[in-house]
Amino acid sequence: LLWHYLAHHQRHTTKHIEGNSARRGTNAAAIHLRTIIQSITLNTLTAVTINEIQDEIIEEFCELDDWMDRYQLLIDLGEEQAPLPDSDKTDQNLIDGCQSRVWIACEEHDGRLDFRAESDALIVKGIVSLVIRVVNHQTPKDILDAKLYFIDKIGLTEHLSPTRSNGLLAMIKQVRMYALAFQTKLEEDK
Repeated sequence: LLWHYLAHHQRHTTKHIEGNSARRGTNAAAIHLRTIIQSITLNTLTAVTINEIQDEIIEEFCELDDWMDRYQLLIDLGEEQAPLPDSDKTDQNLIDGCQSRVWIACEEHDGRLDFRAESDALIVKGIVSLVIRVVNHQTPKDILDAKLYFIDKIGLTEHLSPTRSNGLLAMIKQVRMYALAFQTKLEEDK
């Protein structure tokens, strides 16, 4: 299954590299491919902490000096994200406060939270994919205790419009609300 997933993403990324190499350069494409492989292997084979994932994201974005390349990386990350099933595109999962439509769904499995998300805007889809990458398969307590410092460190806050910044805050608030709800449920079940 992992091999099939890697092969699919290699073909998809190769298409992006060939189609966008003049605009983005091979450095951004290489970072994008490495990001896909790391997120697949690290998040599925070992337990990675929130701070380790944030540090990986910071490293990936800091390798790109130009913000146009960083925006392109966000778009690519959004395009790579699996579409959300229609059954998850409910009003309950729709994030209030976002200019674009953003849905975040969450389930608890063995004390860890698994998130899925989608947006109808490519850059926003990339932003929500970063947030989900950081918190996915973490415990509710770890999510609630985390300081999401990667947002400032990669310069995302200063390069987003005020409405997108508000949307990002709304996404983080919703993720924390899911974590609080599941933490409360897990404590009640003890």
